Amino acid sequence: MTTPALAIRMRDIVKTFGSVVANRGASLEVARGEIHALVGENGAGKSTLMRVLSGMYAPDAGTVEVSGSPGVRESGTAGLRDVTGWSTAEAIDAGVGMVHQHFMLVPPLTVAENVVLGREPKAGVQLDRRAAERAVQELAAKSGLAVHADRRVAELSVGEAQRVEILKALYRGARILVLDEPTAVLSPPEVQQLWEVLRRLRDDGGTIVLITHKLDEVMEVSDSITVMRAGETVARLRTSDTTPRDIARAMVGRDVALALDAARGPARASATPNGPALLELRNVRVDSPRRAGIVDDVTLSVAAGEILGIAGVEGNGQTELVEAIAGLTPLAAGSIHIEGHDVADLSVRERGDAGLSHIPEDRHRRGLVLDYSIADNLVLGRQHHFSRGTRLDGARIAEHARARIAEFDIRPADAELPARALSGGNQQKIVVAREMGAGRDFKVLLAAQPTRGVDVGAIEFIHERLRRARSEGKAIVLVSADLAEVLALSDRVAVMYGGRIVALLPRSEASAETLGPYMTGASGGTSRVA
Repeated sequence: MTTPALAIRMRDIVKTFGSVVANRGASLEVARGEIHALVGENGAGKSTLMRVLSGMYAPDAGTVEVSGSPGVRESGTAGLRDVTGWSTAEAIDAGVGMVHQHFMLVPPLTVAENVVLGREPKAGVQLDRRAAERAVQELAAKSGLAVHADRRVAELSVGEAQRVEILKALYRGARILVLDEPTAVLSPPEVQQLWEVLRRLRDDGGTIVLITHKLDEVMEVSDSITVMRAGETVARLRTSDTTPRDIARAMVGRDVALALDAARGPARASATPNGPALLELRNVRVDSPRRAGIVDDVTLSVAAGEILGIAGVEGNGQTELVEAIAGLTPLAAGSIHIEGHDVADLSVRERGDAGLSHIPEDRHRRGLVLDYSIADNLVLGRQHHFSRGTRLDGARIAEHARARIAEFDIRPADAELPARALSGGNQQKIVVAREMGAGRDFKVLLAAQPTRGVDVGAIEFIHERLRRARSEGKAIVLVSADLAEVLALSDRVAVMYGGRIVALLPRSEASAETLGPYMTGASGGTSRVA
């Protein structure tokens, strides 16, 4: 059998940032015309390795080779050229494009303007807008990335914005495409659309490197896998020859309980929680600039010792519902009660003091101040609990940070580092540690996408903390785009569609098959509340 030609070969890559070693002798080989999954725990060095490949970082040691392109010095290996230490501009010119986890688009500009930015077709000295829009629409049609070239990026959904990022790379001639956690904020239908695009690019001879924590996605779309741990490459696998459990073991170094297994196993017969209702929503309505009634007459209660899972395709009011409960969005109608007390007129801080804790779905927009230290982010919104008179108690904040960093295995374990310096998964751990860590006395927890962007080991840990909180009598609202997560944890499952609760079932009656029609609006307009 002929060995496929390589598109990428990285050998013995070392990259440090001060005392932090991100890559320690890491290696990667990717064949042309394949989808290659790069997996590992948060802080394993995946994104750093890909930023070395894309020219954002120069390695401290090691070599980077890619399939040949004009003007790049020969490495002596047939078909590969040495590009160690090249710039991002050189990488782009050579056909290497990277789509980052947090998009790099200019919201006020149109799709076409963003795609051609820096390589604009000109009419004289001005942008030839019609030519730009025509080029983008032709590229979108060829690649299967459905977009409207004349729409402003600020008006796009997350899935649409991601298509624009991919189009940017393809417009610049990318033959090697790196995607960093591309499905972290996509709905299930958008994920499937993305897979169709990636398969089409692969079948046309492109090479895709997919950084992801989601092992079901690895198994569904990849051809081969590289596993990293603590900055090193620890395994290379053919997808067809392995299992999610094998991948997880290589990532973490031990056996891991997977949510996927729990969701696919027999439905557990959860007892109906008989504790008092700690959270009650009565006829809640929320309006938004996007749509009046984005949350439309929602009535729910969550008991002590219960996890209520809310499933649904993103964009059906889940975000607005959670933000209304948290006090971030005003109610248009209805009431919110915590332990029987109406909190609808209370501030975010007052709701927190009343026993409400909130893991927001967007850690950058709602959960962190990226330029603040880890220590300061761990007390964000609760500074009044760490003050002495009118001054913050730095010693207590530092002591609190050391304890939470150890409790939640936040890496690097340096409380003075800015949150911006951490991987997305470790940033998420900061938020979860602040909202659920030892000493946080909450009664009701809003957990919106609590494991978004974290690795399988951290997912297992966060799931265990949620179960522990339930056993301690907390009331938990779990909102997740990952149906497997909802099914693995919930006692009851509600489905939101079009701003309404269209199904509410005990876990023993909930499955992907029973919930799917409600999530997609295919239930014929009927609702089901058990």
